[in-house]
Amino acid sequence: MNAEQFKQLVKKVKTAKKLPDAIYFHKDAFTDAPVELVKFIKVVAQALKVDEADYNLVKLFKSDFRLSLLSYPTFYEDSYPALKQSVTVDLAKLSHKVTKYDNSDNPPILHRKETMVSPSSKHYQLFCDLTAEGEQAGLYENTRMIGFKGSWERLIAKKGYELVDGRLFRCSAVQSPDDDKTIDRHLTAIVRHELSAPLKTLAKNGFLNGDYSIFDYGCGRGDDLRELEAHGIDALGWDLNYRPDADKVISDIVNIGFVINVIEDRDERIEALVGAWELSQKLLVVSAMLGNESLVSQFQPYKDGVITSRNTFQKYYTQAELKAFIEMSVEESAIAVAPGIYYIFKDKQLEQHFLQNRHKRTYKWQHLTAPEPVNEEQARILFTQHRQLFESFWLTCLTLGRCPANDEFEQSDKIKQVIGSNKKALQLVLKWFEEDELKTAETMRKEDLLLYFALAMFEKRKPYTQQPEDLKRDIKAFFDTYKIAQYQATELLFQIADSALIESLCLEAEKLLPASKIDFENGQPHSLTLHKDFITLLPLVLRVYIGAALQMYGELDDIQLIKIHMHSGKVTLLGYEGFYDSPLPQLKERVKIKMAEQDVDFFDYVIEEKRPLLLNKIDYIDDTFDDYKKQKAFNKRLLRLLHNHHKHEFTTLSSLIHLLNSIGFRVKGYRFFKK
Repeated sequence: MNAEQFKQLVKKVKTAKKLPDAIYFHKDAFTDAPVELVKFIKVVAQALKVDEADYNLVKLFKSDFRLSLLSYPTFYEDSYPALKQSVTVDLAKLSHKVTKYDNSDNPPILHRKETMVSPSSKHYQLFCDLTAEGEQAGLYENTRMIGFKGSWERLIAKKGYELVDGRLFRCSAVQSPDDDKTIDRHLTAIVRHELSAPLKTLAKNGFLNGDYSIFDYGCGRGDDLRELEAHGIDALGWDLNYRPDADKVISDIVNIGFVINVIEDRDERIEALVGAWELSQKLLVVSAMLGNESLVSQFQPYKDGVITSRNTFQKYYTQAELKAFIEMSVEESAIAVAPGIYYIFKDKQLEQHFLQNRHKRTYKWQHLTAPEPVNEEQARILFTQHRQLFESFWLTCLTLGRCPANDEFEQSDKIKQVIGSNKKALQLVLKWFEEDELKTAETMRKEDLLLYFALAMFEKRKPYTQQPEDLKRDIKAFFDTYKIAQYQATELLFQIADSALIESLCLEAEKLLPASKIDFENGQPHSLTLHKDFITLLPLVLRVYIGAALQMYGELDDIQLIKIHMHSGKVTLLGYEGFYDSPLPQLKERVKIKMAEQDVDFFDYVIEEKRPLLLNKIDYIDDTFDDYKKQKAFNKRLLRLLHNHHKHEFTTLSSLIHLLNSIGFRVKGYRFFKK
């Protein structure tokens, strides 16, 4: 069965709870579904070894080639039964995900069960009565708030009812919460004078170009909205404390920035996250505060978080914990773009474009040759008359690493008028420009694609069958078939586990890179450290090695140096204060990524006086850096002044200044002065 057949059969299901994107029905209603579809569901269950007793509801997606096998053991016994297990099968990617809720305090629950069984069922009328009770009590006014057990029970109490033996009864009074601690949530909204970190990532990745509508879920005082509106971007927001009467509007991109970490009730966190996800059409941006045990220990514990000195609640996550919480809540893969910031794409083609462009390099063309003598006088005249058009066409060829399709070059119609087709144009321009340049661009693009495919496998997320057209063209041009591309990417990914290969490539890279440094332990090569600007110059295997690590961290905005550990499957990221404008940068942040354990450790050097110095910055930069010459002269003079002293005497800025003072010198900027 293919995706189109599946889609058509889903439309023919008679008995089901029908939502905008999916339908639900009980196995007892299989008799009301197309026979071919029922057979297919059973075949999928058997293939995944899901016993018939382990699911009783089926969820079929209307637009996607996906289905879920759901286990609600108490479907007939409980009025609002809880989900025990979900097996979601992506038939396009041939992958599945099992999620268990049997130990959850707040599992998803079912409503409107009468829609999922046949009207001839003996339970049908009872289920209709249960739904009628809920509607009369006003429980279905906002369906976004009823999907989980905790939120459902709170809503029942809020409406003045209680659930007894599965039926609704009016309470004499609305019960007050068990916990009398009042949290000042409104105090968590910080006044800002620039875009927040999540919005900055959107700007960096081209999502604030005006093509997308933005909704800020939990916008606080509206600082981000004000800035976005000033740029003419369609942006709206809602906030429980500051804009409670604003509408929650479906938008292309929804940002829920640093909201879930200030909600003390875990059920409400899930509700907020799911609510934001439902509003997003293309992309959801989720961010939360990160913290380790030493940070948390400074505050008063409360529930699963802490109470701050301002009487605000904070739930500090680890990077891995935040990813797991997001994926559990929305049942989609979350992509790390920065520490504490994740993207979750609803538009899968947009997701693929984003992932490809993260690792895409651009070949920089420099015109060094003159037109070669040709016999075809007409071709020479043609090129001369339309030189600007053909040069623009050539730059597009170098960007793609191949001949562009008509929709990939804006002036293809003009090319067609002048010479007939893009392929003929390529033949013509190759008489004037170097074919080796195109081959170099082709190699770069092919490597970038292999990196993209390899990292998709590292994330255990196979690329989607419905590829964008430009990617299909790339696959055809560079690999011939998608199967060959996947095979080569798999081979590439396996190589990052070969420590001997990683060592040899690091030693080779140290000779080829403009600047880098090999560190030794016990006389043996231990690690290669380089500036992030030089990552794209590394051998492809090392680019995959670093890229795999960054899947758990995100972008390198505040990081300057990367250390590749040759034998332990680790990568260390180093962020320095003053790296670009000081001869003595101070270590502000160190991040150790352990790929085998899928874990990230953060180390912050908060106390400025104790930040370690980078004394050998010159080892990691070249003449493309603005301060290269000044740094080179500085290090040469510093080495002469301190040649009689051991490095342990000046590990911090204050200790270095003290030592220089003791020998009669002071330092200002990149220069030394006698006292």
